[in-house]
Amino acid sequence: MHMRGAPGCSGGRPRVVRSCQDRRVFVVVGVTGGIAAYKTVQLVRLLVKAGHDVHVVPTDDALRFVGLPTWEAISRHPVTTSVHDDVARVRHVSLGQSADLVIVAPATANTLAKMTAGIADDLLGTTLLATTAPVVVAPAMHTEMWRHPATVHNMAVLQERGVIVVGPEEGELTGGDSGPGRMTEPEAILEAALAAVTVDVPGDLAGLRVVVSAGGTREPIDPVRFIGNRSSGRQGVAVALAAADRGAEVVLVAAHVDEGVLAEASTHPAVRVVGAGTAAELGAAVETETDAADVVVMAAAVADYRVAEVSTLKRSKEAAPQGGITLDLVENADILAGLVRQRREGQTIVGFAAETPGEGGTLLDRGRRKAARKGTDLLAVNEVGWTRGFESADNAVTVIDAAGEVVAARRGSKRDVADALWDAVLVVRQSQANLK
Repeated sequence: MHMRGAPGCSGGRPRVVRSCQDRRVFVVVGVTGGIAAYKTVQLVRLLVKAGHDVHVVPTDDALRFVGLPTWEAISRHPVTTSVHDDVARVRHVSLGQSADLVIVAPATANTLAKMTAGIADDLLGTTLLATTAPVVVAPAMHTEMWRHPATVHNMAVLQERGVIVVGPEEGELTGGDSGPGRMTEPEAILEAALAAVTVDVPGDLAGLRVVVSAGGTREPIDPVRFIGNRSSGRQGVAVALAAADRGAEVVLVAAHVDEGVLAEASTHPAVRVVGAGTAAELGAAVETETDAADVVVMAAAVADYRVAEVSTLKRSKEAAPQGGITLDLVENADILAGLVRQRREGQTIVGFAAETPGEGGTLLDRGRRKAARKGTDLLAVNEVGWTRGFESADNAVTVIDAAGEVVAARRGSKRDVADALWDAVLVVRQSQANLK
């Protein structure tokens, strides 16, 4: 087995360097056209079972060996080979930018040659050019191809650039041949790949006490039904985890979140999770926890209205008037505006505005009006819709300050958005401190 270590990380701010075993890692797994692709299914499975966020990028030839439905099922993410899919999110660049780690397994002789030349004629090629993350390749090919001078040259160039090479092994090959060229087993690739990753996290929130709300509230109609929304809680949980990884002490007030979303936060030593169901319950929990908080981030999707009279019994269709029932709704208290009114000196309040395109000006116009009404220090404006924002792994957010000026914008994974938000919070707090 031949391996070359990845360069270390550095930065101007205080940093906390952790093993990638300590948190969820964004992994891109490139799969190329070799019979050993069947082994990569197990590699992806191992990564997902370890709690990592795995995105598979096969080549067209790879799909001749293992089909697209298999990759989607095992990775739990949509899979495509084309740079022309999801163009609005610039997926052919954003995957590489978001990655903490890129693994190419199997890496055929053709793929290694294209990597050496910088050819980007498919989604995997553009992803490899767009990433600054460690790149791990697991070569797989016949012995003659592995020993060919062109491949030997390409491997030397790639290793000189810092690419980590795992294998190949000696053993039986397709067609009865034997020799070097057999792809390393998935468990060994996993170990080598994760060992190459250190998560370089800024410790710039150390000493801060933070409260974050997440998820969607549910307003009961009767013991069975409720009024709710499509928030999965992923963005709020990502904000909480980013703060904790950057050194803050975090209270996460969680309304309804999708299954599994709270798993990492629930076990994080710097995060305490408090449950809430309705808007009133969430408001009470946040108010209790914010007394000692330096920063409050309201990322939860809170219902604006609740049912005026909640039935103690299930509303029966038989007892309903002909043509249906009418629900009387009353407005819930504005939790965010209340926090702003009651905040103590030095406390930073951040809100989220989930908006859909349409009448009433641009998303940014509506966000500025909302920021003025609420009085927040920062407001994160993000577009939502049937396929955007809610229930999605990615997000696109523009952050504006109290004056309505754009201070940050980020498109990418919800963790990327969370880190951009905390960067903006630090700038605002420093500006406030300088005014004193």
